[in-house]
Amino acid sequence: MRTVTGPTDHVVVVGAGLSGLAAALHLLGAGRRVTVVERDAGPGGRAGRLELGGYRVDTGPTVLTMPHLADEAFAAVGDSLHRRVELIPLHPAYRALFADGSRLDVHTDGEAMEAEIRRFAGATEAEGYRRLRRWLERLYRAQMHRFIDTNFDSPFQLLHPDLARLAALGGFGRLDPQIGRFLSDPRLRRVFSFQALYAGVTPARALAAYAVIAYMDTVAGVWFPKGGMHALPRAMADAAADAGGEFRWKAEVTALERTAGRVRAVRLASGERIACDAVVLTPDLPVVHRLLGRAPRRPVPLRHAPSAVVLHAGTDRTWPELAHHTLSFGTAWESTFDELTRTGRVMSDPSLLITRPTTHDPALAPDGRHLHYVLAPCPNTTTGPSAAGWRDLGPRYRDGLLAELERRGLHGFGASVDRELLVTPVDWTAQGHAAGTPFSVSHTFAQTGPFRPRNLVRGYDNVVLAGCGTTPGVGVPTVLVSGKLAAARITGAPRAAGARRRPPVLEGQSR
Repeated sequence: MRTVTGPTDHVVVVGAGLSGLAAALHLLGAGRRVTVVERDAGPGGRAGRLELGGYRVDTGPTVLTMPHLADEAFAAVGDSLHRRVELIPLHPAYRALFADGSRLDVHTDGEAMEAEIRRFAGATEAEGYRRLRRWLERLYRAQMHRFIDTNFDSPFQLLHPDLARLAALGGFGRLDPQIGRFLSDPRLRRVFSFQALYAGVTPARALAAYAVIAYMDTVAGVWFPKGGMHALPRAMADAAADAGGEFRWKAEVTALERTAGRVRAVRLASGERIACDAVVLTPDLPVVHRLLGRAPRRPVPLRHAPSAVVLHAGTDRTWPELAHHTLSFGTAWESTFDELTRTGRVMSDPSLLITRPTTHDPALAPDGRHLHYVLAPCPNTTTGPSAAGWRDLGPRYRDGLLAELERRGLHGFGASVDRELLVTPVDWTAQGHAAGTPFSVSHTFAQTGPFRPRNLVRGYDNVVLAGCGTTPGVGVPTVLVSGKLAAARITGAPRAAGARRRPPVLEGQSR
């Protein structure tokens, strides 16, 4: 594995999101002095927190899987995730509501899910689920060590027996047909393939290897941190500070001071200069390229994932059919993805993720109130309406979204809203996210593994990247891994023992 050259005693980490915090913890654990510089007033980055009239709103991800990857970062400094954060296992992990009125509770426990599928679709589909679960577990084992939790220096690193194992499992086929080998019910196929959108690719076009995300969602377990998802970056920042890390809040990096191929210091908007031996850059790629003074040449321009409209709604009531996470599927499926990725139209028959964090933490809302997070995928600003166009489209889209929720049985939703915040691609653009999407560069084959923007920067001897735009990619588990991989580029630290093992069984989870 290639590492940065020269001294690395003092490392500046730019950005206190999940990847930056993971990098900081691993660097501190390896004996480096670390300064984390963050433009906001506190940690989190995309996993931020907003106070909205007494409601404590998570502004980013709402689903936590693979928490052992976060625990690795805490363990690097002799700390523990479970000492810092109370994790609540979610049973069910999701509830799926379909346009025909049917309902499926998605359990990560194998026996519970098999029984639920037998009730929902019959014995044949239940037997198919058993085979699917075994396939997902094998797919995860074939990928995690060699293709996800690894630093790539060359595509030739793919030439390993694990590549043959992945091919033998059908990992280079298309996701939807591979899921169809096990399940014939189209509703069930949706439950185990919609995760491709996390990678910015439609199930019909995504590589079957991306079913590893379905493994994380439907097999490995889903948790909720007490206090909301923001409790995770807050705890990581506290652990890093206790381990000797220095944090500079409300400090925006505007320039890198470079001499002879090395960054010698970062300069802040205030004019202050922070000398350093190495730098970890975690902002979105356009910000990184601006700081570096150039973008790397690629034979084909980067393609970005679809974006999302998010409605944060504090309400005076809730609806019993909602679980902590509810997937509300429309009738349309293939045409929906065509709208998101090809024609650039907002979904005419949307599938929605509705999260109700007050299900397990009522303290996130005022007494007697509830907090709902409604996410609707939408085209990014390259494929669909421009950021400026969303200024006019946003209010109309909000009204249509409320009407759709009412049509799907959440009667009185609009009238129940006490406080609300609508986030659209214009807001993601204002935060510096390319193509108006918080999901960064999509995971096409040409933008995955060794073909994704690398975390070492050509022409700079001591700069490393972390975050969803680089290796290994988008999502809470992968950005935590990206921070660890970035730290390893600086420290040369060996891989954590047991990387091939399945995730440990955590309290509240069963196999």
